[in-house]
Amino acid sequence: MYTLFYAPTPNGHKVTLMLEALGVDYRLIPINIRLNDQFLPSFLELAPNNRIPVLVDEEEGISVFESGAILTYLAEKYLAFLPESGPERYEVLQWLNWQMGGLGPMAGQNHHFNLYAPEVVPYGIKRYTEETHRLYGVLNQQLTGQDYVAGDYSIADMAIFPWVRPHVQQQQDIALFPHIARYLDTMNARADVQAALAKGEHFDWEASLTDEQLQRLLA
Repeated sequence: MYTLFYAPTPNGHKVTLMLEALGVDYRLIPINIRLNDQFLPSFLELAPNNRIPVLVDEEEGISVFESGAILTYLAEKYLAFLPESGPERYEVLQWLNWQMGGLGPMAGQNHHFNLYAPEVVPYGIKRYTEETHRLYGVLNQQLTGQDYVAGDYSIADMAIFPWVRPHVQQQQDIALFPHIARYLDTMNARADVQAALAKGEHFDWEASLTDEQLQRLLA
């Protein structure tokens, strides 16, 4: 059994994509990052960087933070969605790290300046919209002639797909990236992807936890 500390953000979706693909049992504990649940002391014990997601493997007594680390942990535990060795393994890992170090941070700043910044900062909007556009171009090229990013469906797709779903909010014209558009259709047609995304449909962004409530959920 797994416990996932979760909000329906791109990084949160990564782990539900993996758990649904594996078909394992898990429970969700909502962490409302808009209301600062991520700063609760009991959560910080598991996630010192105050970020979701965090996965607790109750059977093994292990907790893992950082979405890329969680995907790798589960892939190695189940020998699934990550080749065990050879060039194929590093093809997946390099695209996972491309998302973690490139697409995620740049698109995240894109979201901030385009959607959430308390004032309009033209330089920030231009900088991160253009860098997101460049990264979309890299991904579009990689998807030429193949359904998934690194050959077979893998943790690279679980990491990348949630960050290109919000292309409208990122001010990206998907018509300029036909291979990404096809990729989105391919991913959205998967039953496990649909189940993973559905987990966030009824997330209550108006509700928050106290530390006492969180401790009870962890007991």
